[in-house]
This record gives sequence, structure tokens and C-alpha cells, in this order.
Amino acid sequence: MNVDLMRAIDHKVGVPLTFILTIIAFFKNLIVAERVCAPKRLLFIELSEMGSTILADPAMRKAQEQLGCTLFFVIFSKNRASLDLIGTVDKENTFTIREDNIFVLAKDTIHFLFWSRKHRIDTVIDLELFSRFTALLTGLCGAVNRVGFYKFHNEGLYRGELLTHKVAYNPHIHIAKNFIALVNSLLSTQKELPYSKQKITDDEIILPVMKYSDEQLANMHAQVQKTFPTYQQDKNRIVLINPNASELLPQRRWDSNRYQELIKKILQTSDDIVILITGSPSERVEADDMCKKIADKRCVNFSGRLQLGELPILYSIATLMVTNDSGPGHFSSISKMPTFVLFGPETPKLYGSLGNATPIYAGLACSPCVSASNHRKTPCTDNKCLQVISVDQVLKALVPVLTIQDNEHL
Repeated sequence: MNVDLMRAIDHKVGVPLTFILTIIAFFKNLIVAERVCAPKRLLFIELSEMGSTILADPAMRKAQEQLGCTLFFVIFSKNRASLDLIGTVDKENTFTIREDNIFVLAKDTIHFLFWSRKHRIDTVIDLELFSRFTALLTGLCGAVNRVGFYKFHNEGLYRGELLTHKVAYNPHIHIAKNFIALVNSLLSTQKELPYSKQKITDDEIILPVMKYSDEQLANMHAQVQKTFPTYQQDKNRIVLINPNASELLPQRRWDSNRYQELIKKILQTSDDIVILITGSPSERVEADDMCKKIADKRCVNFSGRLQLGELPILYSIATLMVTNDSGPGHFSSISKMPTFVLFGPETPKLYGSLGNATPIYAGLACSPCVSASNHRKTPCTDNKCLQVISVDQVLKALVPVLTIQDNEHL
């Protein structure tokens, strides 16, 4: 479904439904006192952002290690593959919801309510900041413990009164720490208002670096050579360019002409560099057009060549990547590859990659312009916050890595 249509449905249908469910819950609690239990079967809800599944991984691992519970996850089907990158949640414990149209969405939602009871979910953590849809899933899934972000006295979006553990969303700390605060509410030995009154250190949001066999790495080198026949792993360095961003927030895109100019300048720095333009299969045409305009045999369209789960292996053999603020910036965080992420309508202070990443951010007075309170919808149609980031500014950030790698290569 169209993103704006989903937002409209979430508001016009979600608000009255969460209100009705709140009234029902109120009268139910008058008859049967609300209770909590020790978490044993914990469900995480995060539907719309592939990168958020990576950012939530430290929280999931903490829940698994310190609560000792079995983890479950519900996510939109198109984002399902992002869960497999780290594999913290078993595949059989994941439920996917299709969003093709309103009827399919409704059908899968009803199926989910049966699925959650079949798996005896006793605890649910809603990772979403603004969705009434996930608030409904939280309230209806049958879990005794219901954890999520709550607006308290802030002028936030109405999501009903369905939580047993109301956690204060902190817009001044990284979202990964906010996710850990949700888990901390379940670890608290006493009831708090608001949860969670604990300090979360940077060490808690470090992701493990994935390691791959020599055979897997050799196969990836072979895939690169298949696309660029003269490639030699001991003589060429790979630089990845990801010029796309999801349709959820197109304002995150740096202009394609800037990317073309950047690619040309990177190629001029050394003859051993090979540029691979990455992206989904649907982005191949755009990447083809970019390669034609650059007109250099060392710039190759690699869009759609790999499955999502193979990307970290590619990152393990690459020198660096330049990307818009999108999924790949987070997927690369489980590798050692230096990643340079262009930020505009969102801020790296809240949504920066947890890996070896360098944010490039202009910090205009109007930026960031999207947040939990505006449903991540901005009136801006002229993303000056990215336009003011020059090609030379990005190249300057890359040069130290390219120089070090060049010396090592020699």
C-alpha cells in the first residue's frame, strides 16, 4: 500500500479503535485486576523499517540473556529478510504481515491474533514510536505484559491506554538505547512511572561483527568477478555506492548527479578502485542509467545481484561504502567496513549506524524535520539539508580511508 494511505488509515481508523479498546480494557480491569508475570515468551513488534531490526538487536539480545525468555517477532513481509542478517530470532518464531492491500492486511492481522495465542505469548514489546496499528496488535495479542513508548504529558500521538509498562521515549538518546529502555522496564524490580530509570551505556549497543568462512568470501569475490570480469581480489579495491533510499522517506536521497560526480572523483584517486552501485532489483534501471552517464568500465551496476543476507559478506570484502540514510547503513554495522552515511531529514544522534560508520550531516536549523510526533511525515519537498552537502565534502571524508587502504595495498 501507498505510505500516505497507510498513514491515513492508521490515523482515521487507528485512533477510534485504540480508544474503543481502551474503554473495553478499563471496564475489564474493574472486574479482573490487571496483573503482570515473569516474561517467558517475548514478542517484539517492528513492522515498517528494515534498519530498525538491526538497531533493536542489542535490546533483543539483552532480553534473551538477562530474562532468559524465548524471542518472537512480527514484521511486514517485505522486511522479513532483515531479521536473518544476525539471526537472533529463530525463523519459526517470526510472523509476517503482508501490506499489499487493506483486505490482505486485515486477513493477516486476524491470523496473527490466533498465532500469538497459539505460541502463548505472555510479553510483548512494541518498538514502534507512532503506530496505532502496532498499539492494537499489542493490546489484542493476549500478552499479560505489554511494553511500549508512552507520551505522558508530551503532545504526542494518541495510541490508547493499553500498556502495562509505560516507557518514556527520550528524543535525546540513540533509538537503540530507547529500545533497551523497553527491555529494562521488564528487568525493574519495582514499578516505575515512567520506566526506565536506569543509565544505558554505549557498551550496551555494540553489535557483534559477523565472520564468514574463506569459502563464502571466495564466492563473493567470484560474484564480483562475474559482473566485472577483470576484477582481481589481490589487485582491486571495492568501493560501494548505495544511492537509493526507501519510499517511506524519499527526502533522504542525495541527488543522483552528486553521486555520479562523487564516483568519478573516487575513480580518479586510484586505478585499482572498482565502484559497485548497490540496490534492490527494482533499482537496476536507475543504476544502469547512472553507469551510462559515468561511462567508466570500473563503475559497475551491482543492484539486485545479491540476496539481502549476502550483503554483509560483500561488506566484508569492500574498502568502504557511501550510502543515503537507509537500510544498508545499518546492515553494514555487523561488518568492519567503514560506512559513510548521508543524513538530512533525520539525525545521526538518534538513528546513526551502530557499526564503523561516519555520519555526514549539515545540521541545518530545519533538520531533523521528521520525528515520532509528526508520524515521520515532513512538509519539505526541497531537501536543502542534503543539497548543501557537497561532493568535495564527502570525498574529503573518504580520503583518509582510501589513503590508508592504498598504502596497505601497495
